Amino acid sequence: MQTNLAPEFQNTPDGLAAEAILRKCVHCGFCTATCPTYQLLGDELDGPRGRIYLMKQVLEGAEPTRSTQLHLDRCLTCRNCESTCPSGVDYGHLVDIGRKIVDAKVPRPAGERAMRWALKEGLTSPLFGPAMKLGQAVRGLLPEALKAKVPAPQNAGAWPTRSHARKMLMLTGCVQPAMMPNINSATARVLDAAGIQAVVAPHAGCCGAVKFHLNDHAGGRDQMRANIDAWWPSVERGEVEAIVMNASGCGVTVKEYGHTLRHDPVYAERAARISALTRDLCELLPDLMPPLAALLATKPGRPAEKLAFHPPCTLQHGQQIRGSVETHLRELGFDVRTAPNEAHLCCGSAGTYSVLNPDIAYQLRDRKLGNLGQCFGDAAEADTIVSANIGCITHLQSGTPTPVRHWVEVLDAALAS
Repeated sequence: MQTNLAPEFQNTPDGLAAEAILRKCVHCGFCTATCPTYQLLGDELDGPRGRIYLMKQVLEGAEPTRSTQLHLDRCLTCRNCESTCPSGVDYGHLVDIGRKIVDAKVPRPAGERAMRWALKEGLTSPLFGPAMKLGQAVRGLLPEALKAKVPAPQNAGAWPTRSHARKMLMLTGCVQPAMMPNINSATARVLDAAGIQAVVAPHAGCCGAVKFHLNDHAGGRDQMRANIDAWWPSVERGEVEAIVMNASGCGVTVKEYGHTLRHDPVYAERAARISALTRDLCELLPDLMPPLAALLATKPGRPAEKLAFHPPCTLQHGQQIRGSVETHLRELGFDVRTAPNEAHLCCGSAGTYSVLNPDIAYQLRDRKLGNLGQCFGDAAEADTIVSANIGCITHLQSGTPTPVRHWVEVLDAALAS
């Protein structure tokens, strides 16, 4: 796509990066066919190609409007379009740049500003945990819309105490320890069963995604640098094999630390090293299979639970990991299936999207749950829906009585049975 940057963007990092991405686009429209918001709204400007045109116009000097901002806001950043694009357009990074530029030029209404500030500061705050406990204590009194965002209290079980020669750092996340602590402890127990010790750096916190994707790029980068500082001593001494992520949204962000901090003279090299060490939990499954299979073989009487797997967008499109969870769980004896239709589409969670754009988010949730309900045909429904990202898990659970869990929790329960 021919692009002529306005003078204010020429020879700037954002301008040069955006221009390089735009030049790859050939207007083919393949992305439109797999865009969830275009499928729902039917507006070219609510699909990737239309949003690319809007961002191109702004970069070429056109004044963005509130309408421009809204069309960019409606993007889930699911990156399904990247999986579809034959030209390799790096849409996810382009929309980060476009939103940043548009927000700098188009003031938001006071209510929106307040909501976005509360999300980026509140979700990543040390006070989030106590606030979640208070919400859980009065959960029965909350309105339904708020209750959907406050999961019932969860028993995390015991953290393993054995020490192993093999060690991996694990990011516990910002909201996960308070909302669903069993995901982290189950991860540690499964790794322990395979002879790997999960190590948590005490000063590592939010991966930076929440602030970064709400256009607080400086705040997001600060959180990324803080994590690098927390992990670096263990990495530098060679004490850990990998940095494992059990939330695919965090995983895709940390894998991009090298890109996000590439212009940072102090952190660029270390960020690239951290990204190279980062693994989604499912990427460890091939290595974990022999010890886990041996342990599960001693438990032949466990029930055959029907599992419907929803692969998060951050796993299948952001990290380009497909089929790993389903394949390896089946090899371990689980009856797990993906939706026969639209397994590639977003569930509508998308970080803070379900709070900021609830109408679209809940339409996509219900559509996803309908498709997951067909995993085992008309004769039976899944006993449990499993996923790989806390955002998807909480969002899907708000629309169904069927339990929704992280796949590692199901594996952990089978090992303990």
